[in-house]
Amino acid sequence: MQTRLMVVATLVVSLLMSGLTFWAVNTIQQDARLNDTRYGRDLGLLLSADVAPLVAKHDYAGLAEFSRRFYSRSSSVRYLLYADEEGNIFYGIPYSESQVDNALTLRRRIQLPENYANTAEGPMVRQHSTPDGPVADVFVPLIYENKYLGVLAAGINPNPAVVASSGLTRDVAIAVFISIWIMVILGGVMNAITITKPIKELVVGVKNIASGNFKQRIDLPFGGELGELISSFNEMAERLASYEEQNVEELTAEKAKLDTLMSTIADGAILLDTDMRVILVNPTARHLFSWENIDVVGENALHCLPASVCTELTRPLFLTAAGESEGGEFRVTLEEPTSRTVRLLLTKVLDQNREKPKGIAITVQDITREVELNEAKSQFISNVSHELRTPLFNIKSFIETLHDYGEDLSEVQRLEFLDTANRETDRLTRLVNDVLDLSRLESGKLYQFEPVDLHQTVEQILRTYQLNARDKGIELVQEIQPNLPPVLGNYDLLLQVFANLVGNALKFTLNKGKVTIRAYLPESETDNLRPQVRIEVADTGIGIAPEDQAAIFGRFVRVENRVHTLEGTGLGLSIVSNIIEKHRSCIHVTSEVGAGTTFWFDLPACCPELAASHGLPTEHIPLEAKLISFDQHVAN
Repeated sequence: MQTRLMVVATLVVSLLMSGLTFWAVNTIQQDARLNDTRYGRDLGLLLSADVAPLVAKHDYAGLAEFSRRFYSRSSSVRYLLYADEEGNIFYGIPYSESQVDNALTLRRRIQLPENYANTAEGPMVRQHSTPDGPVADVFVPLIYENKYLGVLAAGINPNPAVVASSGLTRDVAIAVFISIWIMVILGGVMNAITITKPIKELVVGVKNIASGNFKQRIDLPFGGELGELISSFNEMAERLASYEEQNVEELTAEKAKLDTLMSTIADGAILLDTDMRVILVNPTARHLFSWENIDVVGENALHCLPASVCTELTRPLFLTAAGESEGGEFRVTLEEPTSRTVRLLLTKVLDQNREKPKGIAITVQDITREVELNEAKSQFISNVSHELRTPLFNIKSFIETLHDYGEDLSEVQRLEFLDTANRETDRLTRLVNDVLDLSRLESGKLYQFEPVDLHQTVEQILRTYQLNARDKGIELVQEIQPNLPPVLGNYDLLLQVFANLVGNALKFTLNKGKVTIRAYLPESETDNLRPQVRIEVADTGIGIAPEDQAAIFGRFVRVENRVHTLEGTGLGLSIVSNIIEKHRSCIHVTSEVGAGTTFWFDLPACCPELAASHGLPTEHIPLEAKLISFDQHVAN
């Protein structure tokens, strides 16, 4: 600012001084010209009065003599020229016409205005410049006895003192002007050199601050505004450094929390800008879209997402980025690498003023299990409805028949109808009980487990089904290994497993067949610290085809439906499978059509005597006979 003010002030002063100087020089020159004009006019009139008689008499010798004396005595006369009436020069000093006339002689003349002889009333003066300096030309008509004889032209030199004075003044003014500007330029250069260094230091410091180097300081001995600027810069850098030290750990911790949250949430998260470039993606989204080995950050999301997702989201993404839509929810099925269903939630991300869209957040939820459960739920409800409809329809039909036509029916028919309704009621009761049992097993209820004596359980099952087996002519036997240790399980649940397996075996075994319940300790388990007891239910029935064996543990799956000869709810084996899973085991089947079927599973033994008989440490086997949960047992 000071430099600019100094330059402007200098410019104004120099222009003012130069203007005044040149005005003075111009005034002096104008006065000199005016004086020269007056002097030339007077001198011309005086000279013309003296030479006019000589010209009238054609006394050119006298004219020449007089003119030479006059020219030699006056230093202010540059030249003298005499011309006749037509303007032809016949004599001049310091040059004249040639004394010998010939064809090559050059004739010089003065170009006078037209009718100059008739209109000339006095001298005519003009100023012009020559290589030897300015000259005042004076043209005086030669008139003698009122007769125009020609014209006298005299060149008058300007006053040398005035010329020298005006030249000196002009030179001094130019010198002063140049000197002032030289001083201004030197001062500006020195000032610029002085200011350039701190400015460069400030530029370097600002760049370092912008790059995050808050330790940058400027140490230059300057005062005034520049010193205040340097001091303010150092103070700013000090505050930024202090702020960084105080907040960098907090910011790092917050970033770590955000990264941890993004990496641990179960849903996938993708953040896009308005140009569809990926800004952020968490590991869940990478896994869902198979991006583990692909760097998608910075890439166009529509080039990276699966084709099915792009087809569904292209238009909504552009509408959301343009601010024409708030987002939406979409469900897409992914085929690779495995078939799964995902729910995509689009959310518009606004700027800090919540006016313009800055990006799009995509939440990806894997709802494959949810879809499967919904389908299973729908299928379950459909199956239950179908299974309930048949016995209810039969019961209603027979009761309506008894109600409407009871008097027309015989006693035997009425008893038959009542017996059918009773059997359908029992069937409906079994179906409801099975559904309740299956629902209870799948509800996540925690069952308590304790040592269970398989001898007692098998004996109770034999007593329950012995009469049924005898009526069908089927041999029902047990093969329990002597000194078999108890198993860890739930007595009631295991009793239900045996009931379902034995009931199915009796149902599908023909007359003179055999159903066997086995329980033994496999030889491979005798050296194990935690031996398993193998339990088998085998029959000599019709068997199960290989293509049906994988599906028999599903709900409402009945092999007899293929031949439509036997009744059942189709839930028995599903209940068995769930109970065995509660015992952390798995049910297996081995079957051959026409030869029979064997269902088997393993349960953990609970007997210290067995371990001692095999020389194993007993502290690894639960010895308490109190109720314990299966989870606690596994933890021990």
